[in-house]
Amino acid sequence: MWHLMFTADQAPSLEQMSDYVGSGRMRWNHLNEYLQSAYHVQPIIEYSSCSAQPGWNVKYKKSGKALCTLYPLKDSCIVLVVVGPKHDAQVAFEMDAGMYTPSVTKSFSKAKPMAIGRWLMIEVVDDAVLEDIKHLIGIRITT
Repeated sequence: MWHLMFTADQAPSLEQMSDYVGSGRMRWNHLNEYLQSAYHVQPIIEYSSCSAQPGWNVKYKKSGKALCTLYPLKDSCIVLVVVGPKHDAQVAFEMDAGMYTPSVTKSFSKAKPMAIGRWLMIEVVDDAVLEDIKHLIGIRITT
């Protein structure tokens, strides 16, 4: 398991994370490269003791605002995107219109609306999900 490979005092490199992601490496690398070039941000490698997804992850922030967090999995990754309250209705409308993959729609419907938004933990299972994640991040950054 990822969180056992690198302890809190032993940070992995982005390359080690990419290696761990294995067969999901192309999507992992694509998303990292996309975020860096599209939003002119740098990855921040941080350790989390969160029980939902403990261990090292990669955060992206722009102007103090979180864009997303990437969590390495064996042969895949999870991306946390928060849909803020002011975008919730827009994303819900787009979900109803069938603009997202079934797995992203399911993540949205399972996430409880909170004052700070819905926390979507989305596993990147294919290229379509990756494009959905990029779209959600784009909505997040527009305001």
